[in-house]
Amino acid sequence: MENKKSPIENISEVLKNHKLSEEDYRQIKKILSREPNSLELAIFSAMWSEHCSYKSSKKYLKGFPTKASWVIQGPGENAGVIDIDGGYAAVFKIESHNHPSFIEPHAGAATGVGGIMRDIFTMGAVPVASLNSIRFGEVDRSDEIGKKHRYLLRGVVSGIGDYGNCMGVPTIGGETDFDACYNGNILVNAFTLGIVKSNEIFYGRAEGIGNPVIYAGSKTGADGLGGAIMSSDSFTQDSKSLRPTVQIGDPFSEKLLLEACLELFKKNLIIGIQDMGAAGLTSSSFEMAGRSGSGMVLHLDKVPMREADMKPYELMLSESQERMLICAKKGCEKEIIEIFENKNLDVAIIGEVTNSGNMELFWYGEKCAQIPVQALSENSPILDRTIKEPSYFKQLQNFEYQNSKLKEQEIFEKLLGSLEVCDKSWIYSQYDSTVQTNTVIGSGEGDSSVIRVKENNSFLAINVHCSPQYCYLNPKEGAKISVAIAGRNCALRGAKVLAISDCLNFGNPENPEVMWQFKETTEGIKEACNILNTPVVSGNVSLYNQTEEKDIYPTPTIVAVGLIKETKKIIHSSLKQKGNRLMLVGKIGKDFGGSLIQKIIHKECKGKIPSIDLQKEFDLWNLLNEAFENNLIMSAKDIGKGGLGITLAKMALLGDKGICVKTTYTDKEMIFSESQSCVVIEVHKNHITQIKGYAQKYKIDIEDIGEVLDIEEGIKIDSIELNMNKAKKIYFESFQTTLKLD
Repeated sequence: MENKKSPIENISEVLKNHKLSEEDYRQIKKILSREPNSLELAIFSAMWSEHCSYKSSKKYLKGFPTKASWVIQGPGENAGVIDIDGGYAAVFKIESHNHPSFIEPHAGAATGVGGIMRDIFTMGAVPVASLNSIRFGEVDRSDEIGKKHRYLLRGVVSGIGDYGNCMGVPTIGGETDFDACYNGNILVNAFTLGIVKSNEIFYGRAEGIGNPVIYAGSKTGADGLGGAIMSSDSFTQDSKSLRPTVQIGDPFSEKLLLEACLELFKKNLIIGIQDMGAAGLTSSSFEMAGRSGSGMVLHLDKVPMREADMKPYELMLSESQERMLICAKKGCEKEIIEIFENKNLDVAIIGEVTNSGNMELFWYGEKCAQIPVQALSENSPILDRTIKEPSYFKQLQNFEYQNSKLKEQEIFEKLLGSLEVCDKSWIYSQYDSTVQTNTVIGSGEGDSSVIRVKENNSFLAINVHCSPQYCYLNPKEGAKISVAIAGRNCALRGAKVLAISDCLNFGNPENPEVMWQFKETTEGIKEACNILNTPVVSGNVSLYNQTEEKDIYPTPTIVAVGLIKETKKIIHSSLKQKGNRLMLVGKIGKDFGGSLIQKIIHKECKGKIPSIDLQKEFDLWNLLNEAFENNLIMSAKDIGKGGLGITLAKMALLGDKGICVKTTYTDKEMIFSESQSCVVIEVHKNHITQIKGYAQKYKIDIEDIGEVLDIEEGIKIDSIELNMNKAKKIYFESFQTTLKLD
């Protein structure tokens, strides 16, 4: 075996390049009972990277609620699975592609979409909907930073659109945020949901001694080489040299791969299947064998190669896209090969399952590596990193919000036209949202998106959300709010919220303050999911989002999924009928810490964030479900960024209706307060008594605050008056005007 007896030269330098410590190296030698060769060292490096092993975060992820009667598969597989009735299940996951997208925005975002789609159809599901959460720096600046982030925005959006559109999977929603904390590290989080029969789910396992291991998809090249290791480190000024670690995707190959895999699943020819994602052939082979407690022999010279003179190191570590590893049933090889060859995809038998417990790699008949599978995974580092409450934490809590000297009218117009609030059709118009003809509520329609599940005639509400400013000021409470808002937006559509997927984006884990933020965030997610009964079924951790020692805000992106059983129960955010009453459900307090008015008007992020009573939040969801069940609510929207004023304006703009609202607040800026567990509902006057009865049942405040008018009467909220033509111009045109986008 290569280098079996002679030690690797310049071992200290090699370990540094592979992000391994001296302690890691001692552990590797103990596992192997010898010195590793360079290929084995690279495999340990990839599998023990932050990206693959979760070595900094694993201890805090334990204790997430992951079980419920409707959960079929929780974390640990390619994606989570929940039962959605009628013999069908929803398969979904959100994942990050932050580092590659900052280096090469189009390719990075595109392959992020491709990778998450493969995670879904690997499990036998047909992808039916995608969402994304994308965050950039100060994109409206006139200097090089602004120019850079406009370039990144264009590249990311086109990458998401190009890949998703070519795949024929609708992108039906998402969120976009801009903040100085992302100047050095943008975030690109991609989500896909698929539908599968509950008894036809496939898992990433390799078992059955002698069963063949088959490679299928595109050829392996050197693109993406070392991507998992790259994503486990911070950026510096020299990060442009990382371009070769960014994968290049081909959505047309992925479309063929999807079709071939779905045909494969129908014929019951395989034991298990795994996408070659981060760390490529290394992670897919070790994970499949590891889940089954088996071993595997791989003949790397049999791997289809895109480039000449490729070596085992490159073949095991490449992250070339559109590739699958299959554990087939013995005797089915010919039929499997024909399926992929008929789609003009590469396919080859490259090994078999063994009972040795080892991963044995061969190169033209000579063994070039041997690693015990379980020992590698069981001994992966679990770091107990130092944690420290940030110095800013208590200092910022003591900040008291002071009203601005601006009039409410001016504040309102600034918030309505802010990048955080205004319509972003420039982004979502580049995504095909109607392909497959199942989109009921898509992007730009407020709150969660809704798709039809034609297989069982039900509907799914899906929403992605995070409140980074809240999570910066108070990670635990901010995480609770992020979970609550994602779920609330689904509940506002008439859905019973069932589960979440999370993507935990943080700075450098070597910074004790970042690890404190991570610990607090996970505690907040656990508490919220336990009380709201929304188990975590899948997820991803992205650390080292840091450049030149500047960390991003804690950004735990949450996707909530809820089930709606009847189309008549689906509620929109747009106002419906003149004469209906507008009612505030919940109580607004003076909650300006981390708010939009503070960011836009005062140019700061300080203070105590809104408190949230999770039981009261759960009661609100139940109130909404009962009211929807009895057809008492005609439209609804939660109070989010910009408070009550912006919520009302959006409902009016989306419904082409005017409004007249009079509040009782002596402090007129209270209409911009962002208190939690508050929503606005549109109700026919004949239903007010019943709605108030439900509010009394759940002990939730409710108040009649105004009326729906004709569009000609415009928007009237206390002292604010705005005709609809001007309101539409501010809301629908500000994004492109501010950023000078064409």
